[in-house]
Order: sequence, then C-alpha cells, then structure tokens
Amino acid sequence: MDTMIDSSSMTTPTPPAPRRGGSARAVLVVLALVGLLGYGGWRWRARAHDAAKAAASARGPNDRIVPVLTAPVERRDVPIWLEGLGNVAAFYTVTVKPQVDGPITAVRFKEGQSVKKGEALVQIDPRPFAIQLHSAQAALARDAANLKNAQLNEQRYQTLRAQNLIPDQQLTDQQATVAQLDAQVRADQAQVDAAKLNLDYAQIKSPIDGVVGVRLVDPGNVVHATDLTGLVVVTQLDPIAVFFTLPEDDLPAISKAMASGPPLEVEALSRDGDKPLGRGKLAVIDNEINQATATIRLKAIFDNPQKLLWPNEFVKARLRLATRENAIVVPAAVVQHGPQGTFAWVVGAGATASVRPITVDLLQGESAIVSSGLSPGEQVVVDGQAQLRPGSKVAPKPASTAPAASSAHAEAKP
Repeated sequence: MDTMIDSSSMTTPTPPAPRRGGSARAVLVVLALVGLLGYGGWRWRARAHDAAKAAASARGPNDRIVPVLTAPVERRDVPIWLEGLGNVAAFYTVTVKPQVDGPITAVRFKEGQSVKKGEALVQIDPRPFAIQLHSAQAALARDAANLKNAQLNEQRYQTLRAQNLIPDQQLTDQQATVAQLDAQVRADQAQVDAAKLNLDYAQIKSPIDGVVGVRLVDPGNVVHATDLTGLVVVTQLDPIAVFFTLPEDDLPAISKAMASGPPLEVEALSRDGDKPLGRGKLAVIDNEINQATATIRLKAIFDNPQKLLWPNEFVKARLRLATRENAIVVPAAVVQHGPQGTFAWVVGAGATASVRPITVDLLQGESAIVSSGLSPGEQVVVDGQAQLRPGSKVAPKPASTAPAASSAHAEAKP
C-alpha cells in the first residue's frame, strides 16, 4: 500500500546567510593602523619641538638674530618750522557801487574774469550828465565874457581916475564888479568839473587789479549812489594774504627773529599737508593775543600768479623760524623712553645692538635733533627695538624712508 506524503509538511532548506565578520575586522585593522601612524607623527613632532626648545635654551637669548631697520646718524642743517592752521584772504576786496544815479545800459565784464585797474565794468546812461556838462560850460563862457568886459572897463576907469575925470567911488564899484564876476567864473568852472566827474562816474571802472565775482545787478535796473547793495565784488588775488595762528608761547621767538633778520619765510600747504601752494613772507604780527585760544594771529603775503591760493581757503601754514646748522639728526622713531630717560639702540661691531643714553634737543616732525650721545655715521635702530636686548645679534636692513626734517611743527625738548 502506497504511503501518502503530505506536501504541506515538506520544507525547503534556507540558504546560509553571508558572513560579514571578515569585512568588519578589516575596517578595524585599517583604523588602528591610521591611529598608530597619527600618534607616531605627533610624538615625533613633539620630540622635535622639545629638542629645538632645548637647543634654543642652550644657546641663550643673545644668540638669536633679530631683524631690524636701521638708519645712519647724520650731521646737516635743519630748518625749524612752526606750523599752524590758516585761511586765505584777498589782498584787497572792493565792492563796486555806483556814485551817480541812473539806469544801467551795459555790463562790460564776464563773471569770474580778471580785470585791470581802470577797466570799464558797468555803464550808466551818460546823457543826463553830458547835458549838465554842456550847461555848465555855457554858463562859464557867458560869465567869462562878462568878466573880460568888466576888466576892460576897470582899466578905462583907472585911466580916467588918474585924470580926475571920475570919482573914486566909480572906480571902486567897477573893481568890485570885476571881483564878483571872477568869483562867478570860478564857480562856473567848478560846475564844469563836477559835470565832467559825474560823466566819468557814469562809466564804472575797476578800482584795482583783480577778479570780478558774480554780477549782483542786471542791465536795465536803475541804481542810486545811496544803494547798499553793490554791483559786483572785485578781489585782488596776486598778491594774496594768509592769516594763521600759532601758540602764544612762540611769540617771543617769532618777534626776536622778525626784528633781528630778514622777513621770515612762510609756506602754505593744502589742508592734508601734501601739496605745496606757495611761499611768502611774514608781514604782520597781530597786536593782541586771543585769550580764548591762547594763540597769536599772524599775516603773511604770498605771490600768487597761478591762483593756487583762493580767498577763504583753509591751509596749513608753516613759519620758518630759524635753521639749526650742523645738527646731529636721526629719525624720530629712533628715540626710546625708559626709566633713566631717553635712549637709542646702536648697532655696533659684529652686528650687535647696545643701549646708548641720548639727549634730544628738539623734535622736528619725523626727525629728532640730538645734542649728545650719538656721533655722525653710527647706525641706529629705527624699527624692531621691542625684540632687542643688550648684546642681541641683529640683521640690519636700511630703512626705506629718510627722515623728513621739515614736515611738521617743532616740539619742545622732552
């Protein structure tokens, strides 16, 4: 008897799962190798750093070579400048006004043009003044004729009186008539001169050499001699003035220098101090000190042919007070300050830095005038002093800029 097999009781065998243990172990091995290599590199660098530090300690601080910038100590003439703020003012400023009444018939200038003294600017209708002149000339001619006739009569009366043909009174009356007519002729001549003057005033002319500004009155307007508003403003720009202030403490030195020598030189620079605008001479020291600012006001006159200076422009003004001859000069950055006073780092033989006490007589802009402690030709450190110790070895390199001895205000001795 055949045996019946139930298909539902039969199971299909499951294939074995893939083995992943081998891949995980490989990743762990790689990570371990990377960690070992990193640790080894770190240990190597640490040992190298410790060795370098130990070597540096063994050498000492003075064996390290310090890079510095140096400059030579110089002997030369140094101009002493006093610097202040100033503003430009026209040498002359004239508001042109009419001196007679009448309508403006022509304007003969262009705004902003240069004019010469006596050049016509504005024309007022001249016809009324020409009529007045003709009338005054006619009156003069009439009275002059009467005077001539009276003088002839006076001569006849004198002859007749000498012959006792007329009384003294008649001669005296004739002499009075001559005197009156002579006075009338003089008055007529004055009227002629006044009419000529008014006719000349009808043509308004520039009173100075200068530059005209904006026109203030247009043609066609009737102007009067009593008008408060002018016709145009003319300013003289060459020469031109610069007003500037300096501390009152500088006044004695300025007064002494101004009294004992030629006029003091003044330079005008742009507000940033970079562009020179002109050179002039000190003309006036004001007669009082400004108590609010403790400053003294000065005036300098400049030739200004190129019109680089303009009225109301702000400038830096530098007054050349004197010239220090054969001074020992170093860059101002050389001067260092310490508990014992001022000193400088000097580069000596073997490129070794040493401290040198110095006496600074004057700081002039970016330069210092030294009265003792340094000799011409020595090399001094301009930059890099913070890393130096006495006896330090240095690698000197010349500074790229020379001291600008004439660029700023003279300061007092520290």
